[in-house]
Amino acid sequence: MKAQIDHLVVVAKSLAQGVQWCEATLGVTPGPGGEHALYGTHNRLFKIATPANPLAYLEIIAINPDAKRAPDAPNKRWFDMDDATLQAAVAVEPRLVHFVANTDDIQAARVALKTLGMERGPAMAASRHSRRGVLQWQITVREDGQRLFNGALPSLIQWGKPLAAEPLRLHPRNSLPRSGVTLHSVAVTHPTAGKLQAAYEALGLEGIAIETGPANLTVTLHTPKGVVRLHSQGI
Repeated sequence: MKAQIDHLVVVAKSLAQGVQWCEATLGVTPGPGGEHALYGTHNRLFKIATPANPLAYLEIIAINPDAKRAPDAPNKRWFDMDDATLQAAVAVEPRLVHFVANTDDIQAARVALKTLGMERGPAMAASRHSRRGVLQWQITVREDGQRLFNGALPSLIQWGKPLAAEPLRLHPRNSLPRSGVTLHSVAVTHPTAGKLQAAYEALGLEGIAIETGPANLTVTLHTPKGVVRLHSQGI
């Protein structure tokens, strides 16, 4: 099995706040994203890909105050976005909270984690419109919306329709220009680092440094403003 970083998740109180933070902190304006009707959220995106992480982009996501959620929508939004502690933190400033790992067999990846006693949640079908067509994907979302391990256990994503012949033909990377920001490294400290290491190995996810310590996800980016490090700070 093989997995790789798909995208980083920064949650903001509002998209306007997220754009202002991005311009001030990273020196770039994020590109357009879209709306997620199922979860009542919307986002802005920009590419941070490198040869080591060819799919990588950064997502700034916020609750859409104008969204009308369907009666059958899940009770909890993804990425712990309904959690009071997370909401209080991002009300002050947008915060790196999570990352998503790409896999070409999301069901096998779910089983691999479940074997380790980690329930990543069902693979939910989702879609949104983009400038190059409709993006479709499956992503693991727990019923309680929790990320687990303070956001250091990635959600799993598989792009395209199930069994699609070209699953990555429609991927956000294909419509995002170079942003001037690139991903240098991702590192994790966590009190249960051994369990996270086992999970990463089960997924075939490499290149992320893991150490025992206080919960924190650290991303190092090369930006127009120089080297910038984003921290989850245990949220």
